[in-house]
Amino acid sequence: MQITITSLEEISTAARTFIEAIGEAKVIAFYGHMGAGKTTFIRALCEALGVREPVTSPTFAIVNEYQASDSDDEHLSTIYHFDFYRIRRLSEAYDIGFEDYLYSGALCLIEWPELIEELLPENALHVHIDVNGDGVRTINWEN
Repeated sequence: MQITITSLEEISTAARTFIEAIGEAKVIAFYGHMGAGKTTFIRALCEALGVREPVTSPTFAIVNEYQASDSDDEHLSTIYHFDFYRIRRLSEAYDIGFEDYLYSGALCLIEWPELIEELLPENALHVHIDVNGDGVRTINWEN
């Protein structure tokens, strides 16, 4: 599937469309070059899911935890946002208990999954964000 975002004003609508399209996916891996908009899109997803606190990149913390305030299901109310850009060894993901997060039933949104690819479950949703020369973003995935 594919969503095209031609301007930042469209990102909220794109996030809601994405959420409706992905179904029950719990582990979502976001691929894209530096500056492609992974964090910006994840922020829009979190806002669409009811997160009221600021959503920032967990580049130094590796993981941020958010609560979606409008969810009735306790497993859906927690969102984990990972950024593996700074890790150097797979053991660093094990050290933070990454697998516990993955199998918690909570929504896991992962930036730079290339660095921990072998830890991702088979049912992980792989999302690619590409930027055209004119700044248009294309978000592609397969369910």
